[in-house]
Formats: sequence, structure tokens, C-alpha cells
Amino acid sequence: MTNSNMPRICEVNGKTRVVVILAYPATHVRTPTFFNALAAARDLNAVLVPWQVAPEQLASVMDSLRHVENLAGVIVTIPHKQSIAGLCDELEGIAASLQVANVARRMADGRFIGRMYDGAGFAAGMKREGIELAGCSVLLLGAGGAGTAVADALLDAGVGRLAILNRNRERAEELVRRLRDIHPQSKMEAVDDPRGNWDIVVNSTSLGLHAEDPLPIDPDCLPRGCTVAEVIMQPDETALLRAARERGCRIHKGVHMVTAQIELLAEFLLGSEAKTEGISH
Repeated sequence: MTNSNMPRICEVNGKTRVVVILAYPATHVRTPTFFNALAAARDLNAVLVPWQVAPEQLASVMDSLRHVENLAGVIVTIPHKQSIAGLCDELEGIAASLQVANVARRMADGRFIGRMYDGAGFAAGMKREGIELAGCSVLLLGAGGAGTAVADALLDAGVGRLAILNRNRERAEELVRRLRDIHPQSKMEAVDDPRGNWDIVVNSTSLGLHAEDPLPIDPDCLPRGCTVAEVIMQPDETALLRAARERGCRIHKGVHMVTAQIELLAEFLLGSEAKTEGISH
């Protein structure tokens, strides 16, 4: 019996272009569902599959993938977004400026070219949900790969103030220094105290992937009525988002970040065949 609610997928055959998403763990990834649905809708002979790769094995896996001729490229998520940048032969756009990437296209000669779309996806997802960024006061939790891209996108969108709170303050300060080279007129700082009159609080850490994880911020520090946003997609509603909702905050799920960038990822990896007229990037 066919379930009409199941997403249609392309027929996998000898000409299928393969994309792998590298994660550790990989049980939380949801990107294949969206990518494969898009490929099917556009009749693209391509498929995305999840691979669970430990950080210490990432370099050897990427080296092996250089020799897979029908590999279109890789998408990466926690915890590989900063490491993958150093394994690419070339970085483009903001990936080159910030040395962080979430996708790498395999060229015919086995070289990898990396880009970063998380920031664009995050900002676009906020816009789609009607959340205004310009002029807002934002607290960003985390200064890792996703946090780096999100911070850049927030500044691009014209936030009034960006404060970055990271477990290792030196890492937050280093990110602020790099961002100032790109956004010299923007107001940003590393902070130790999460309390403040924030319009938006963004969790870009991995805390929330597992049920036993501590909250990345004390809910009492969340201003009532602020927007609390996640980059974590699974679970759909993290413990932080539940706590924020109970406190009277608006919540913004991590799934919006990937759905807003999935077309960009497909176009970068698969080329002009993935384009659809009328879609604006």
C-alpha cells in the first residue's frame, strides 16, 4: 500500500549523483528529508544520505571521497563545520572570510570547494516567519561553526547590538575580532553574563540535541516576550524552546534554518539543473 503522505524520492540508479551529510552523531539530521523531497519535485537524479563520522576520522573520509566520481559533494553539520573548512581546497564567500563551511562541492578533478549557507538560511528563516532583525538587540549563545555564520548574518541584517556568550570567552572574543574586519561599523561584544534586555536570543550550541543536555541558558535570564531561536533541528522543539514558551517568549525552531537554505545547497552541489525559475536567492 502506498502512503500518499510519504515524500516522493527519485529512483536510485547508476547515474544518480550522491550527496552525503557528515555528522556526529547522525541520528538527529533532518536535512535528507528536505533535500530528497526537493530532488524528487524537480526530477533531479540525486540523493542525500547521512553518514556518521567521528571528528578524528573526518580528514580520512574526505580524502577518500575525492575519488568517488559520482559524488556531487558533502553537507556537514555538528561538529564538523569548522574542521571541514581546513579540508577544502578552496573556500568561497563568507566561508573564506570566517574559515567555516557547511557544504563542499566535489569537482571533476577531486578538489573540494566549500561555502557556508547557515547564516543566510538562518536570516531567511527568521524573515519567512515574520521576525524582524534590523535594530534588534541579540544574544548569541555559542561561537562555533553555526554560531560564526549566524553572527555574520545577523550583522548583515542590521541588528543594533550583538553580544556573544561562549563557554570559552577567548573564542567569543576571537570571533568578535574577525567579525569586526567584515562589519567595522556594527556594535558587537563578547559577554560573560546572559542577562540583558534582549529582543532575540539564539542558541547556536549543540546543547539540546540530547535529552540529558543542560540548558544553554537559565530561562530566568530570558526577557518575557523576546524571541528565542534554535539552530538544532532534532528534536523539533528543544528543552530550551519549551522553557522559553512557558516563560511567554516567542520561539523559532531550528528547522527553519535548513528549509530556507535547501535550494541554495542543491543549486551549489548540482549546478544549473537544480535551478527553478522564479526562485530568488
